[in-house]
Amino acid sequence: MEQGRSAGLAGSPESAWFEGAPGVGGVFGQDVAGHAAWWQQGLELLAKLPAKGRRSPADQAVADRVLAASRAARSGFLSRHGAELYDRLTAGRSRFVRVEDLAYGAAALVPGLVPTEAQVAAEAQRAQKDKDGHEFDQGLLFNQFLGDPASGMHLCHAMLRPREESLAALDRLRRDGRIDFGTSLIERRGRASIVSMKNPRYLNAEDDSTVDNVEIAVDLALLDPDSDICVLRGAPITGGKYDGQGVFCTGINLTQLYRGKISYLWYLVRDLGFINKIFRGLAGDGSPEEVFGDTREKAWVAAVEKFAIGGGCQYLLACDYVLAASDAYMTLPARKEGIIPGVANMRLPRFVGDRTARQAVMYERRFDCDSPEGRLICDEIVQPEALEKALANVLDRLTNSGVVSAASNRRAFRIAHEPLDHFRTYMAVYAREQAHCHFSPALISNLERFWNADKRAA
Repeated sequence: MEQGRSAGLAGSPESAWFEGAPGVGGVFGQDVAGHAAWWQQGLELLAKLPAKGRRSPADQAVADRVLAASRAARSGFLSRHGAELYDRLTAGRSRFVRVEDLAYGAAALVPGLVPTEAQVAAEAQRAQKDKDGHEFDQGLLFNQFLGDPASGMHLCHAMLRPREESLAALDRLRRDGRIDFGTSLIERRGRASIVSMKNPRYLNAEDDSTVDNVEIAVDLALLDPDSDICVLRGAPITGGKYDGQGVFCTGINLTQLYRGKISYLWYLVRDLGFINKIFRGLAGDGSPEEVFGDTREKAWVAAVEKFAIGGGCQYLLACDYVLAASDAYMTLPARKEGIIPGVANMRLPRFVGDRTARQAVMYERRFDCDSPEGRLICDEIVQPEALEKALANVLDRLTNSGVVSAASNRRAFRIAHEPLDHFRTYMAVYAREQAHCHFSPALISNLERFWNADKRAA
């Protein structure tokens, strides 16, 4: 673009577009029509600029202004019409619709409000630092959906229901006792369902290739009528320094994050999905809230080897019993990663206290499992070579003593510390703030400074 136009001078297409910003009225259809056309014109202005990594400072200034104005209008639209939009997408909350389908359903119903699946796929071909961050608008959408009590509780309910893929695989699990999904594994041992996370190239890190498969495995562990208790652990690593050794989880795949391969929706699918299912169980048609609702629950045991970093540590806060090797440690390096560590900001203070939790999240404090602080999270510490025998003893002890009261006790603890509506309000803030973090320049700087992400192989 010419320098004058890039700078957004009077009379340029940009200035005319800014002046034509629509206001929010009271009629959904009219506001959709007016905003959709204006948002589309803004996208066309962006498309005329060079790609983000090749823009001049003046070009980038125009892009920033267009994006900011578009997002301000989206916030205004959602503030007025968010509840009605959710009702339209769910047939008046008569249908349960998952996060992924809500996001792209909203893109179809209100063009320009949030990116289409094709737009997200196109941006996924770019490194994180070269994205315009169209997925940020999904954060605004789910901030509104989750922030409204009626739609937010309905969405939490939808995400606690078993996936269709899980229901379809249940007979196979009952027949074979084991299913390997590639990046997750479920197998039954006695009366226990064992869920193993598998991403050996990245030390069992989490990314877009793992989240769906782990959720299906968690669903199956809870659905399986032939097991009474569940275990979460990391699969053995193949190759490299830890070849043949068990590793719990190293959290979000920072290499994939830097290269733009972690979608924004990944955060919501993960925390509203399988982690919350571990914590709350599976929902049916009735409400999953604790006072009058019901869930299908089992107690969860986590078996920690080597390290539980980031997301790995977050899992432990949702489990009922944590068995750890004496050489293992836990960290929540959120400051170095530049993101919010899931629901840990809400849950970790219950274990270690507020001040220590802030030190972990904001100042990278490490917890060795075999330490006073580590024992506030871990229930049992054993020598690494004794972990398998100790796990068998834990499972035998818990199942032989009977697990009939496990679900009731879990619900009683939750209503005292984290009822579903409390979780909903946290996730509403998380949806917006994680979008800010995910597309922040500080995230790129942190990954290059602390992770050497720009020098690592894909």
